[in-house]
Amino acid sequence: MDLMVEVSPRRIFANGHTYHINSISVNSDCETYMSADDLRINLWHLAITDRSFNIVDIKPANMEDLTEVITASEFHPHHCNLFVYSSSKGSLRLCDMRAAALCDKHSKLFEEPEDPSNRSFFSEIISSVSDVKFSHSGRYMLTRDYLTVKVWDLNMEARPIETYQVHDYLRSKLCSLYENDCIFDKFECAWNGSDSVIMTGAYNNFFRMFDRNTKRDVTLEASRESSKPRAVLKPRRVCVGGKRRRDDISVDSLDFTKKILHTAWHPAENIIAIAATNNLYIFQDKVNSDMH
Repeated sequence: MDLMVEVSPRRIFANGHTYHINSISVNSDCETYMSADDLRINLWHLAITDRSFNIVDIKPANMEDLTEVITASEFHPHHCNLFVYSSSKGSLRLCDMRAAALCDKHSKLFEEPEDPSNRSFFSEIISSVSDVKFSHSGRYMLTRDYLTVKVWDLNMEARPIETYQVHDYLRSKLCSLYENDCIFDKFECAWNGSDSVIMTGAYNNFFRMFDRNTKRDVTLEASRESSKPRAVLKPRRVCVGGKRRRDDISVDSLDFTKKILHTAWHPAENIIAIAATNNLYIFQDKVNSDMH
């Protein structure tokens, strides 16, 4: 018989949330973890299932006054008192649990001023942060919004230190992406083990990698064809118009139903996991070669 893997819950932590949970993060103390929904973040002890402490609550007295929601949150990898949460308005708030039991007052606010020349009807939607991840070193934060990934230095709140365009060719397509609800897709992002390369998903089962040192980037595709054992992934290119090379794909023929929202990178090895619709792809680096 085929080996069947069955998952059975060890513990169920109930009654902590009124809204959908968007993030879970285990603390570096290995005793506590937090869970976040649109309006609240709760702190749990791993051994206690029936109660949690509310550490962030942004719910206004009147729900009509609600202007932003929590989109993601994560604990710092080394300092058990620090955590960050992102919002639908594109801001990041770093909180210190030593300062107060309820962390509604943040320690640091990371926000990029908006360029007035880029202002449009979609500005607020595409600036919403869908994921935030601390680097393994704990010095940087990686965020993903609809069109970009950004690297932030914990010591500099005014602007990100690096911004990478994931699929800027979609800027002219925002109207149709709004109509088919794709503009609300929540893409995740990931660091490699040494914090030198970052990865995030896109449409058409494409995913992107950016090398922070060489500034090179690559678009790869997770597909049935590339999942044969020992098959080497070929870089893909999206062309917007004008001359088209062989194997290039036109921006108009991208399949927006095939999207890579979830990606993960092994903490020590060059092994990545890509979730594309109902398929899980695991790729590994060719022996003794760069990721590119």
